Amino acid sequence: MSQNESGTIAIPMYDKDDAVLVLEDGQVYVGEPYGALGKTTGEIVFATGMTGYQETLTDPSYDRQIVVQTFPHIGDTGVNSEDPESSRIWVAGYVVRDPSPNVSNWRAEGSLDDDLKKNGIVSLSHIDTRKLVRHLRSAGVMRAGIFSGDALLNPENGKLRDIDSMLQDVKDTPQMQGLSLYDEVSTKEMYTIEPCGEYEGKEPLYTVAAVDLGIKGMTPHRMAERGCRVHVVPSTITFEQIEALNPDGVFFSNGPGDPEQAGPEIELLRRVLDAGYPFFGICFGNQLLGRSLGFGTYKLKFGHRGINQPVKDVTTGKVEVTAHNHGFAVDAPIGKTVDAPFENGKYGKVFVSHIDLNDDVVEGLQCVDIPAFSVQYHPEAAAGPHDAAYLFDRFCELMKNNPRDARANNANIKEGK
Repeated sequence: MSQNESGTIAIPMYDKDDAVLVLEDGQVYVGEPYGALGKTTGEIVFATGMTGYQETLTDPSYDRQIVVQTFPHIGDTGVNSEDPESSRIWVAGYVVRDPSPNVSNWRAEGSLDDDLKKNGIVSLSHIDTRKLVRHLRSAGVMRAGIFSGDALLNPENGKLRDIDSMLQDVKDTPQMQGLSLYDEVSTKEMYTIEPCGEYEGKEPLYTVAAVDLGIKGMTPHRMAERGCRVHVVPSTITFEQIEALNPDGVFFSNGPGDPEQAGPEIELLRRVLDAGYPFFGICFGNQLLGRSLGFGTYKLKFGHRGINQPVKDVTTGKVEVTAHNHGFAVDAPIGKTVDAPFENGKYGKVFVSHIDLNDDVVEGLQCVDIPAFSVQYHPEAAAGPHDAAYLFDRFCELMKNNPRDARANNANIKEGK
């Protein structure tokens, strides 16, 4: 984008063979079509990973978001059927600088371009993504739209649409803040992941009820590697249905949308905590634990999305390189143990267990008096670092130290039996 002599923003020229990216604030970028042709709108965000684009595209937490890759060369290794984190591509749109013209990897089964086309993902390439990302870091993430093919033409007269009409489409798109999306991405039916690796074919050490709010496939796999039988259940599950599974622990997954709009899940989680189930939450699950404990959540200016975020575990002093995908965060005090605000400290004391070293954002919560903890980032990290995989061991330890029999005895004592 440039300014003309009058100081106003100059609109770049484009034609019917181009792809046009229009931001909510009026900025326009003209590039080449990539993936499918058409129109898509959503919140535009950027991801900083140098690899793992398949995992990014298939992460349900990117539902209704247009993802910009900061790494310039995308698609070199093609796509395969092993790396997706879910059953489909979830991003609303995709923006890259230089898509690879060739695919070169022994695991490749096709090209990224063809996969985007097959899944109907409207995308754009050959723009200055560094300039775009610098703008998003400065102005904050916002709504945007990609227009190509027939979507660039006025259906009434076949002429090119003007920017104002495309901008109106962008402004008609719902903002991410205030959206409830977890039901949209959750599984509709329960499925079970059995213990694997050294535990394959053996009786599970623990049974986990994993509430799918946008779960990534590697997450239950990490638990199964540790001898867990994982029942992945829909977001619509009731507490009674969780009880019927007789789990040793309960897990809440990552997912898209505004945690402030997740009232039913917060009520479900409070019942889980009341019953004494060991609890572990990741990303959206961390935000829901925070809200269940009485803390607020807020929207970050541009969020954390990538596989290179430094996070400190304050319980050990260890600094980890971690994978992230979140635009919301928990508002909790750092550096001290406090009473959880909900109902005058009903859930006892809690402290912030993990902190992002770039911006001091809360990256984890640890309850002191109940068996519950959570992290804001992604310890399963299929395409990224594995520094935080120990958190799954921590969850198993929590289930080991809070067995079912002890919970049943505590419940009987409370009821005077």
